[in-house]
Amino acid sequence: MAGTGEAGRPRTALRRALLPLALAQFICSFAGSNMNVMINDISEDLDTTVQGVQVAITLFLLVMAALMIPGGKLSDKYGRKRCFLIGLVIYGIGALMSAVSPGLGVLILGNSIFEGVGTALLIPPVYILTTLLFTEITSRARAFGVISALGGIGAAAGPLIGGVITSAISWRAAFVFQAVVIAAIIWLSRDLRDPLPADRTRPFDVGGSVLSAVGLVLVVTGILAADQNLALMLGLIVAGALVLTWFFLSMRAKERAGREALLPTSLFRNRTSNLGLVTQNVQWLLLTGVSFVVSAYLQVVRGYDAIQTGVIFTAMTAGLLASSLAAERLAKRRSQRLLILTGFVVTLFGIGALLALVIGTPNVWAFAPGLLFIGLGLGLMLTPSINVVQSSFADELQGEISGLSRSISNLGSSLGAAVAGTVLVAGITSTPERAYGLAMTVLAACGLIGLLASIFLPRTITTAQASESAAAHPPEAMGTA
Repeated sequence: MAGTGEAGRPRTALRRALLPLALAQFICSFAGSNMNVMINDISEDLDTTVQGVQVAITLFLLVMAALMIPGGKLSDKYGRKRCFLIGLVIYGIGALMSAVSPGLGVLILGNSIFEGVGTALLIPPVYILTTLLFTEITSRARAFGVISALGGIGAAAGPLIGGVITSAISWRAAFVFQAVVIAAIIWLSRDLRDPLPADRTRPFDVGGSVLSAVGLVLVVTGILAADQNLALMLGLIVAGALVLTWFFLSMRAKERAGREALLPTSLFRNRTSNLGLVTQNVQWLLLTGVSFVVSAYLQVVRGYDAIQTGVIFTAMTAGLLASSLAAERLAKRRSQRLLILTGFVVTLFGIGALLALVIGTPNVWAFAPGLLFIGLGLGLMLTPSINVVQSSFADELQGEISGLSRSISNLGSSLGAAVAGTVLVAGITSTPERAYGLAMTVLAACGLIGLLASIFLPRTITTAQASESAAAHPPEAMGTA
C-alpha cells in the first residue's frame, strides 16, 4: 500500500509529478552544453566559424536569462502547468527547426530564440510546482536535490551524449533527441496537477519585462564584442547597466504608487538570498565556461572529434554525479554554508589542475583530474545554493524568487560562455596555449568571487533549518504565488 505524502497525495503520485519536472531541467541544462562538442561539425556543415557557434550558444543562454523573470510572472497569471506545457511545445519546435537548419541564422532562430523562449516559460513552473507540491521539510529539500542534480548532470553529460550522437549519426540528430525527450515529458505531464488556480486578473508588468530583458542583452552583447571593438564593448555594457538601473528604479516607483511591479524590491533586501544568488550565478558561469573552453580547445587546437571530446568530459560528469548523490546525506551533517564553501574550494582546485597539468603536455588524460574535481565541487554546492535562495522567502513570493533565481543562474551560464569564450576565441588560432591559460585564469577569478560570497553566508543556517522556514508557509496560505 502506497504511503501518503503532502496534501494527502500518495507518495507515488508525488514521484510521478517530480519525474517530468526533473527531466525538464535536465534537457534544458543539456541543451546549454551539448553544442560545445559540435563546434567543428556545425562550423563545417553551416559554413560558419567557432565564434558563430559561440554566439548561438551564448544567445540561447541569454534569452533564457532575460525572459526567466517574466516567465515566472506569466505562470502566476495563466497557470503553472499551462505555461510549463506551452514552454515545452515552443522548445520542441525550436529543436526541430535547429535539426533542419540550412544555415547559422535558422540555427540561431531555432536554438537560441525558440528553445530559449520555451525554456524561460517552462523552468519557473518547475521550481514553483516543486515548492507547492512538496511541503514537508525533508521531501522539499530532496525534490530540489533531484532537480538540481539532474540539471547539473544534464550540463555535465551534455558533451558526452551530444558527442556520441554527433559521431554516430550527426549533430542534427542531437536536436532530434531533444525533441523526443520533450515529447516524453509532455506525455509524463498528463496527470501533473497545479495546486493553485491561475489568477487571470493579476497585472503583468510589460515595461519592466522589456527593461530587464534589454538590460541583460546589452551587457552580455557587450562582452561578446570585446574582441572586436573596445569602445563598442564599453558602450554596450554601460548602456546595459543604465537600463538595469532604470528597471530597478521603475520597480520601486511602481511599488510606491501601489501598482504591481515585475519583481518586488524586497527580494533584493534579503542578505542571505543575495549571497546565495551570487553563488548560483558563479557556479553556472564556471560549469558553462569550463565546458566551452575545454571543448573548443580540444576540437580546434588538438583536432579531437565530438565523441573523443565527450568521453573526456565523463570525468566531470562522474564527479558531479557522485557529489550530487551524496549531497543529501552531507546536508544532514553539515551546514549549507560549509557545503557551498567547500564546493568552491574543490572547484578552484580543479581549475588549477587544468592550468597546471594541461598546458605544455599532449597527454589528453591530463584533463581528467581537473574536470573530476570541478564536477565534485559543483555537485556539492548546486543544491545547497538553490535551497538557500528558495527557502529565504515565504510561499507567496515563490513565483518571483523562482524566476529571479533561474534568471541569475542562466545569466551565469551566458556570462560563462561569453566571458571565457571570448577570451579563448580571440587567440585560439594564433596563440592557443596562451588563450587557453588566460581563459582558465579568468574563470578562476570568477570562482574566487563565488568563494568570497560563500564565506559571508550565515554560519548557523543548515539545510534542515532553511527547509523548515520554507515549509512553514503551506500553499493554502498563499496569496499570489
